Amino acid sequence: MRPIRHRRLTAVVALATVLVTAAPPTAAGADDSGNRRAGYHRVGYFTQWGIYGRAFPVRKLDTSGAASRLTHVNYAFGNVSEDGRCFVDGGPGEGDAWADYQRPVPAQESVDGVADAWGEPLNGNFGQLAKLKAKHPGLQVLISLGGWSWSTYFSNAARTDASRKAFVASCIDLYLKGNLPVLDGGSGGPGAAAGVFDGIDLDWEWPNWPGEPGNVVRPEDRRNFTELVAEFRRQLDAYGRTTRRHHPLTAFLPANPAAMDAGYEGREIFRYLDFAAVQGYDFHGGWDPVTNQQSALRVPSGAPDDPDFSAEVAIDGWLARGAPREKLVLGIPYYGRGWTGVSGSGNGLFQPATGPAPATFEAGYEDYRQLKTLAGNGFTVHRDLRAGHAWLFDGTTFWTYDDPAVVLQKTLYIRRAGLAGAMVWSLDGDDDNATLTKTIGLGLATP
Repeated sequence: MRPIRHRRLTAVVALATVLVTAAPPTAAGADDSGNRRAGYHRVGYFTQWGIYGRAFPVRKLDTSGAASRLTHVNYAFGNVSEDGRCFVDGGPGEGDAWADYQRPVPAQESVDGVADAWGEPLNGNFGQLAKLKAKHPGLQVLISLGGWSWSTYFSNAARTDASRKAFVASCIDLYLKGNLPVLDGGSGGPGAAAGVFDGIDLDWEWPNWPGEPGNVVRPEDRRNFTELVAEFRRQLDAYGRTTRRHHPLTAFLPANPAAMDAGYEGREIFRYLDFAAVQGYDFHGGWDPVTNQQSALRVPSGAPDDPDFSAEVAIDGWLARGAPREKLVLGIPYYGRGWTGVSGSGNGLFQPATGPAPATFEAGYEDYRQLKTLAGNGFTVHRDLRAGHAWLFDGTTFWTYDDPAVVLQKTLYIRRAGLAGAMVWSLDGDDDNATLTKTIGLGLATP
């Protein structure tokens, strides 16, 4: 069986190479300087809540082989309080300290096979991340602040010089110095999480642009975001002088050109960031009245929206605004977007639908590990090789998603465009063999 798999993989690599190199070059695709990185960032988001319904503990990063293919794990998410501080002990919907560092992890879920005892200073996900790093010394773990649901008060934190200084200091104290609040039973305490987190990822969705309803949005967010990343860089460097280490600072950036212009001083922010991940998904979804792609590499021919979104459009947008290509990381989804009640004819693409497709956790959203089981079970896989996307259709229900062939094509695009690497949302969407993460590892492998 091994030679057969090897031949198939070789054929997929060869096909993807032809597809990427045959495509007309754009600003992102035409890196004529010959500049290529010695190594690529391979960043995966680990969700705090994945330990519940998705049964995805930190241990799976090790047993699946994902951890050995990653350079960074971003822990999603850290919250921002109304008065502009990092905190973990909020009320319902505002935090989950139990999952973070209080929950005693049983032996069968533990990275090293040793169960936690109740009340240890560092239990839960944080304790397991520490064990994962011990087993994979080259792996860096960053705390990602905000996200869609917890960006509500980012604007408050970034508003003034004093608020920025206080916010950054609180985040470094809590996560990098590891000074956790003491919880019932005794978990937490001064330095309890020291060494778990290497740096900070800023996931403010979005400065001076609508995100989740209720977010505080101000016109001055655009300038204040630059000042905020500068303050993070100053304080992280100062802390690094005490630890004798560099502490990375990264950000998650939007795909929408209008949001880029509203919220970011493109060239300026990259003076302070180690790199930034660009949203490469959620271009379309069940909120649209017709089926479409959610993460295509290029805008498909016949797309009903003009202009439209794609991974290449997003990367080109940041390059045009002064971002250095060697600091741009392309986001790749480990989930699909779906519609049901699809009418019309053909393969289901660009056809009217009645609404989002039924799914496991959220209508219109399904993990790759579930979608992969649909192929051949009533659903047909369709591909647009030129645009770089795939979808499933059974005559009524339509799912747009990234499978290994699409992911491999994107990694080859990353190489050709001279980008910094790939980021994935989120690791718990992969199958138990980490197929997508291993595909990224293959596509971005260096000699």
